[in-house]
Amino acid sequence: MALLLTLSLAAPAAAATYGQDHKTLERYARDTWASFVAMANETTGMPTDNIDGDLDPESRAAYTSPTNIGMFIWATLAARDLAIIRPTEARERIGLLLDSVEQLERHEPSGQFWNWYDPATLEVVTVWPTDGNPVNPFASSVDNGWLAAALHMVANGGVPQLRAQADALLQSMDFGCYYDPVVNQIRGGFWGAEQPGGVLDDYCGMGTDVWYTGHHYGSFNTEPRIASYIGIAMGDIPARHYFGGWRTFPDTCDWSWPETKPIGEWVTYTVDGEPIDVFEGAYPYDDQLVVPTWGGSMFEALMVPLVVPEEDWGPNSWAVTHPLYVESQIEHGLEEAEYGYWGFSPSSDPMVLNGYREYGVDAIGMEPNGYTSDVERTLYDAGFEGCRPPVEGQIDPDYGQGVVTPHAAFLALDFDFDATMDNLAALEADFPDLYGPGGFKDAVNVATGQYADRYLSLDQGMVIAAIANELRNDRLQRYFSRGIVEQSLAHLMAIEEFGAGRISP
Repeated sequence: MALLLTLSLAAPAAAATYGQDHKTLERYARDTWASFVAMANETTGMPTDNIDGDLDPESRAAYTSPTNIGMFIWATLAARDLAIIRPTEARERIGLLLDSVEQLERHEPSGQFWNWYDPATLEVVTVWPTDGNPVNPFASSVDNGWLAAALHMVANGGVPQLRAQADALLQSMDFGCYYDPVVNQIRGGFWGAEQPGGVLDDYCGMGTDVWYTGHHYGSFNTEPRIASYIGIAMGDIPARHYFGGWRTFPDTCDWSWPETKPIGEWVTYTVDGEPIDVFEGAYPYDDQLVVPTWGGSMFEALMVPLVVPEEDWGPNSWAVTHPLYVESQIEHGLEEAEYGYWGFSPSSDPMVLNGYREYGVDAIGMEPNGYTSDVERTLYDAGFEGCRPPVEGQIDPDYGQGVVTPHAAFLALDFDFDATMDNLAALEADFPDLYGPGGFKDAVNVATGQYADRYLSLDQGMVIAAIANELRNDRLQRYFSRGIVEQSLAHLMAIEEFGAGRISP
């Protein structure tokens, strides 16, 4: 009898807590949407890259990017689905924005958009507004990927009345122009004019060479995979490319320059009748084995799942590593570095006015110089057994002033709801100035309380998308993933087994 009474009391209490959490998320979403309204140019509908924490329109940055445009589309769909705005307003805002996108100058042979535009005039930025330095227009694979993802969401049922307009823009973009078939990876992007260090080539029969970045996106678990997914789904890039990126580099001395020796083995998969060898490596962190990102940041791993249900399509791959990656970020913030908070990702720099810096958990990143979690840039290095010893003082580092960005915590909602809500509540309570009229500001030094007093379209887009997925049963995710994306990618994710998991005691 006592047990039944305890259970009957516990259930309403849990339901009440859950309901309160949802009300809190609704508040976060309303305030986050207010930042997008403030960032939008009234004439063109274009969002700015960032705005000050008081949402003064005079503080809007004089530049925007394809990613920012994509985030505004996400945010508008989310605000509509959360009943913050009416469907008519959402349709009008996205329609105005698409009309402006159609007017943007771009690299016509490939249909790719340049990386920076003036949101008021729609002109390509050739002189940087803040310092007057010249800008050589650049087409970024990942930034175009985020814009294309948003266009697909509109065309795939997000706004039926704008389907044709969004689809025409999407179909005009050729992502095969980034794909290097020799290495089975995509380049970071290209310049239309000569660039020192650029690689002159034409990957997609444009009829003219461009200057590609010297690097490819070699690390698989990073945000540029959205461009890879778009390219595969559109038929611009072959399906075999899914297995072209490194899960980790191999466990040989030829690859011993990263900070951690991976645990894993070579596996052969078959795609369209062709065998492809993949090193299924993972990095140890406490008792977790995770597929690392390049820098160990949250948005590299978890921005893509906002629109692609990787954990559903990859039960033996993404479904294993994503929760463990979140667990590693939490453990780093609360236990290893003892900051009291967690969530590490590139964001505004609280210590530099209008600055931006990469933050992450160095131990779960492949970058040898590290995305670090603290102001002091404390690096981690475990050595590479059999090849080189650890760097002195870095195997068990003493961390300094941690920098936490709220958007990184929101990305964990789908993987550890309770820990995320607790972390956000603590940040809001302990740093009252971190929360403003547009929701959480971009970052805070949790040791000093110094915060970045501005909002970024990119980071706010991740925040409101994560909330909308949580409160509307992944509806935002389904706008993107259903149909051709699922048909093209789900079977590839289903056949793979990552080396991630728990380390046996």
